[in-house]
Amino acid sequence: MTSPRSTDEIRAALNLETSRIGWHELQTYYARGQVVQVSPELDLLEVAAELAADNKAKFEQWMARQQVGEVSPDLARAWYDREAQLWAVVVAPWVLVQDRHAQQLH
Repeated sequence: MTSPRSTDEIRAALNLETSRIGWHELQTYYARGQVVQVSPELDLLEVAAELAADNKAKFEQWMARQQVGEVSPDLARAWYDREAQLWAVVVAPWVLVQDRHAQQLH
């Protein structure tokens, strides 16, 4: 019997799978409703690790604060028009994306 991995172990594994990707390359996933936007004020790896650990309470908090959620059509269009490069990590079947450019605009 194996013991469950800690959030730190999950986070370390996800760190190796995190990279920048163009929004254009994510269109298929967006069309399927599999893209989750993560606010720039959150740590993308923390959010991915909590998703992998199925921490529903944490996600409900982030969603209530509008820090995590679906990508709106207006935002998707804006990212498409500016050919946005986003940070992304996959926690199947979800693709979590973060626009760090948005943080620089504030």
